[in-house]
Amino acid sequence: MKVYQSNAIKNISILGSSGTGKTTLVEAMLYESGVIKRRGSVDAQNTVSDYFPVEKDYGYSVFSTIAQTEWLEKKLNFIDCPGSDDFIGGVVTSLNVTDTALILLNAQYGVEVGTNNHFRYTDKFHKPVIFVVNQLDQEKADFDRTLEQLKENYGSKVVPVQYPVNVGPQFNALVDVLKMKLYKWKPEGGVPEILDIPAEEMDKAQELHNALVEAAAEHDEALMEKFFDQGSLDEEEMRVGIRAGLLHRDMFPVFCVCAQKDMAIRRLMEFLGNVVPNVNVTVKPQTKNGEEVTADPAAPTSIYVFKTSVEPHIGEVSYFKVMSGTLKAGDDLLNINRGSKERLSQLFAVAGQIRTNVDMLVAGDIGATVKLKDTRTGNTLNAKGCEYDFKDIDFPAPKYRRAIRAVSESDEEKLSEILTRMREEDPTWIVEQSKELKQTIVHGQGEFHLRTLKWRIENNDKIAIEFKEPKIPYRETITKMARADYRHKKQSGGAGQFGEVHMIIEPYFEGMPTPETYRFGGQEYKISVRDTQEIKLEWGGKVVFINSIVGGSIDARFLPAILKGVMDRMEQGPLTGSYARDVRVIVYDGKMHPVDSNEISFRLAGRNAFAQAFKEAGPKLLEPIYDVVVHAPSDRLGDVMSDMQGRRGVIMGMESEKGFEKLSAKVPLKELGNYSTSLSSLTGGRASFSMKFASYELVPMDIQDKLLKEYEASKKEEE
Repeated sequence: MKVYQSNAIKNISILGSSGTGKTTLVEAMLYESGVIKRRGSVDAQNTVSDYFPVEKDYGYSVFSTIAQTEWLEKKLNFIDCPGSDDFIGGVVTSLNVTDTALILLNAQYGVEVGTNNHFRYTDKFHKPVIFVVNQLDQEKADFDRTLEQLKENYGSKVVPVQYPVNVGPQFNALVDVLKMKLYKWKPEGGVPEILDIPAEEMDKAQELHNALVEAAAEHDEALMEKFFDQGSLDEEEMRVGIRAGLLHRDMFPVFCVCAQKDMAIRRLMEFLGNVVPNVNVTVKPQTKNGEEVTADPAAPTSIYVFKTSVEPHIGEVSYFKVMSGTLKAGDDLLNINRGSKERLSQLFAVAGQIRTNVDMLVAGDIGATVKLKDTRTGNTLNAKGCEYDFKDIDFPAPKYRRAIRAVSESDEEKLSEILTRMREEDPTWIVEQSKELKQTIVHGQGEFHLRTLKWRIENNDKIAIEFKEPKIPYRETITKMARADYRHKKQSGGAGQFGEVHMIIEPYFEGMPTPETYRFGGQEYKISVRDTQEIKLEWGGKVVFINSIVGGSIDARFLPAILKGVMDRMEQGPLTGSYARDVRVIVYDGKMHPVDSNEISFRLAGRNAFAQAFKEAGPKLLEPIYDVVVHAPSDRLGDVMSDMQGRRGVIMGMESEKGFEKLSAKVPLKELGNYSTSLSSLTGGRASFSMKFASYELVPMDIQDKLLKEYEASKKEEE
């Protein structure tokens, strides 16, 4: 493969819902451009893109796959992204390093929830979009309905460049209103016969051609003037106008293909080669300090590693984009994130599992290398004198969690190493070693996402693992004031232990005043604040510790020990062992012994006084509440709402989004354990959701009573 300059490189994400045919499209494009000699298929498990064992077993794309080819003296870098929402990380990563998005649609189903999800991400990254309607040969294919849905969802910016003449099993021809020609294929597809548009199609073709010309002219003043003067534009002028419309997201062209039969692939690639913007004119990437970086081959060399994978028979492969400069095989670069030097001994242009050695890659190009010593996904590597540090990729929050453990305890250490490695490959997997819950918890995008993790560990690494429903990180707090005294006294020969603590506790909220007196059982307790410590807890909330000792009843040197005792119980709450929060503690009296008092005595006295007072202070459990946003088809909204209410969800609002409904709710984390699977079942896989932590709220009394009984039972079992 020859070296391509920045003005001849195009980076393109291939997006779309599951089942739209992205992998099949890539296979057809690689075949037409000569990268492969025969087309594979998903069913036959021999495609260039889906080459990992887990993908072959499932029949789904799990990883994003880079596929490069040459066409019309241009280098086209494709990234084939998984369609399932569980693997949305591949989409987000891809859009960070590509410049244009092809969004595929299945002509049988039109605009789906996944279509809208992916389009929202293209909007976030301000990437040009081309819609490609695939599977026009299917019995239920309906191009007109699909085009109507596209216009309903994305407005007048949607402009067809092609339309099919005959949809369904007999599909073999389309009209291209940019070229104003009829393209017709033999059953084997491939190179089309290019004909004049038949008379019966001319009126429709001319109408769409005029709309395309007008749309192209809108984005360039000179073209607009010529359009007004002459009423038309030539093909090259239309390309210029369409390119400008793409760059500003003012135009979303629509193309037609039948990837399975290799029809209309060459024409789509021709458009990509001639019209899609090159990397040197697209949105410039930014460093963490906001500096825009131009794809300039003459600038200092800097690369960004956007993907790492462990691949069969090779080991670790690092995929990168050359952000600036010119990278040569054997170059030494500095990893600015880790401070280590790396030598890139080999450079590859890749097409799935096909790797071709190259000597050089210039700014804007995408490549791969192997066996980097200390480089991770998201790292920036620079040549001497360059200090770029590119922004981290912002991945969506996880929405499915499971506790994970090795079936054999002897495999636990190895499992930990595997999880760390796999997190490098897919940053949307989050591994949490929870001291609080005493569990290792894996967070992901959905049940399928974590099932894939399990498959890979058990089949690739040969370790048997099991998933369990994770515990819920409850919090404990109090709802009223309480007072307690506790004396710790121990005598067992020699020096003894003695410490007595009197304390008051009460619920704490920001800005609350400190009363001068408290009353309990008809007795008044005066408070004289000597010192206040406000401690922000790492698990949320605060504890405020007030020293109100007068007359030297407890020496000041023992106050830190009392606070340690309080913190002991805050870390293991008296109700269920959960973390406690939002409590004010006032130590107002106590006793000490001139010989037997020491730090451990007051730590134990403080801990037990706090535990006694806590149980008398109207203790309550708090549970984590999440903001949940669901995008569902209108015809399934009733089922989704009913299910949400059954999960103790509180509906906060609804919005219509042209055929889909956006439902917002607040839902307890305890009720979301299997929500990913249930929502998919309720909607036939046509809905998606996101969740984000909102707050801690009081647990209903009936559920609290049940949880307390379960905790007491578990404590007895441990005894």
